[in-house]
Amino acid sequence: MALNLQDIPRVKTITKEDFIKLYFKPQKPVVIERFIEDWPAYTKWNLDYMKAVGGSLTVPLYDDRPVDYKDGFNEPHAKMKLADYVDLLKKEPTRYRIFLWNAIKEIPQLQKDFSFPDFGLKLMKGIPMLFFGGRDSYTFMHYDIDLANIFHFHFEGKKQIILFDQKQNKYLYKIPHSLITREDIDFANPDFEKWPMLKKAEGYKTDLNHGEVLYMPEGYWHYMRYITPGFSMSLRAIARNPKNFSKAIYNLVVMRNFDNVMRRVKGQKWIDWKNEQAIIKTHRNNKVA
Repeated sequence: MALNLQDIPRVKTITKEDFIKLYFKPQKPVVIERFIEDWPAYTKWNLDYMKAVGGSLTVPLYDDRPVDYKDGFNEPHAKMKLADYVDLLKKEPTRYRIFLWNAIKEIPQLQKDFSFPDFGLKLMKGIPMLFFGGRDSYTFMHYDIDLANIFHFHFEGKKQIILFDQKQNKYLYKIPHSLITREDIDFANPDFEKWPMLKKAEGYKTDLNHGEVLYMPEGYWHYMRYITPGFSMSLRAIARNPKNFSKAIYNLVVMRNFDNVMRRVKGQKWIDWKNEQAIIKTHRNNKVA
């Protein structure tokens, strides 16, 4: 048995008006296949190019280890020169990923390779974020702290995407006071005997290829697995739904700080309690014995 996932709709290109009408207003995802072919980045951006322009920079790395109470919120697990990291990606599978790296700030010339597209939403121009991964590396199922509208541009290779909207929360074994589901769920091949409520979740899937753009609506859960080594850039626009915007403020101001305090006070017991509560609450809300 597999997850209940439908294919994310695909279009070759799209006008601003159609994007707003068909995808933004109904908050539905879409892949736009040929929107950035006029960008220099479309032909230039690959791993070798990134190594050439930023190889001497030290980059933050993350892997798929379980959350530890000693780790700060989004604290990297390791650091490495970008040149060495690219060499590692091309040599062998690695769990290390670059996550939320503002490469444009450190490599200003990259700004010349792309433009901020007009989708009818005001994009935050100060934080274009890059994400890198090696073959079979993946992110835990999570949603972003600011519940932003996200445009995810992929470069080099292929990337598997699974999405859920916030209506699916009660089925996903969400960790309290956090932005992730249980980390021991393999969303690529879930164990439904262990995680029975996943059978009720309804989501989306696609494989993202070089030059394609994925629109992820506000607060969408996303799981991403690198089928081959590659990288992506995300541009974002703030949440427009008042409920989502207020939740983003709460996450940034209250939830994140509360969780960090509890990690310091309770240590690993806090992490273990949250993991237990993810199961208890999910099964209780769905009346599972």
